[in-house]
Amino acid sequence: MSLNVDSAAAAFTFKGGMLPMTVMELSNADPERIRQQLAGKLSQSPAFFQHTPVVLSVEKLDEPHLALERICAVCRDHKLLPVAVRGGAEPVRQSAWALGLGWFPPVEEGRARRLESVSASPVKEDVPTEEPVLEVKSAAAGTRLYRGTVRSGQQVSASDGDLVVIGAVNAGAEVLAAGSIHVYGALRGRALAGIHGNTQAGIYCRELAAELLSVAGNYKRLEDIDSQLLGHPAEVHFTKEQLEIKPLG
Repeated sequence: MSLNVDSAAAAFTFKGGMLPMTVMELSNADPERIRQQLAGKLSQSPAFFQHTPVVLSVEKLDEPHLALERICAVCRDHKLLPVAVRGGAEPVRQSAWALGLGWFPPVEEGRARRLESVSASPVKEDVPTEEPVLEVKSAAAGTRLYRGTVRSGQQVSASDGDLVVIGAVNAGAEVLAAGSIHVYGALRGRALAGIHGNTQAGIYCRELAAELLSVAGNYKRLEDIDSQLLGHPAEVHFTKEQLEIKPLG
């Protein structure tokens, strides 16, 4: 008896996505120094070290492939899960693959590839799904307008500029932007601004209750946000090497 594969339901599909990912930028390849620093971080923020996937950035290191396996072991000992390596030459790429990790090109090289494949586009506006809570009269080139609620399990992104959501972002939903994110409603899901490394990006919302906030890869979870800010208008910026969250206005 033969199985007609064409008529069978597909077991999987490939989809592009921009998932939030912590980048661990290494400036020293000594596993013991990394272990000591991670131990200190663990005592300060134990919730962060709960099987968090990380990308190891080795762009500042010389011959990082020599210590890559031991660095990964140190990370796993502290409940961090290395999933990929960024940067380095061919030996690094081969070492990453041998360890079952992915490999990304250095930041500048990867950004150049994106710019070659993405052409400039005008403002994109999604079809309304429900009445907006506030009317936006105009937007800068590259800005994406999304009218309506971003629902749980849904992802809305603006890969070339700002994202303006004229509505709410539900828990379990995700909004991403190369620039800033403006939510004219409650922000209960995850918001990631400056996804290509723009530290000048910000997040602005009418009601803060986010599961996760990120600017240029630097993030805070709901449990790390001052409870006095929750439920109120707020803005988020990357200042002095950390996320700053303050009342909006």
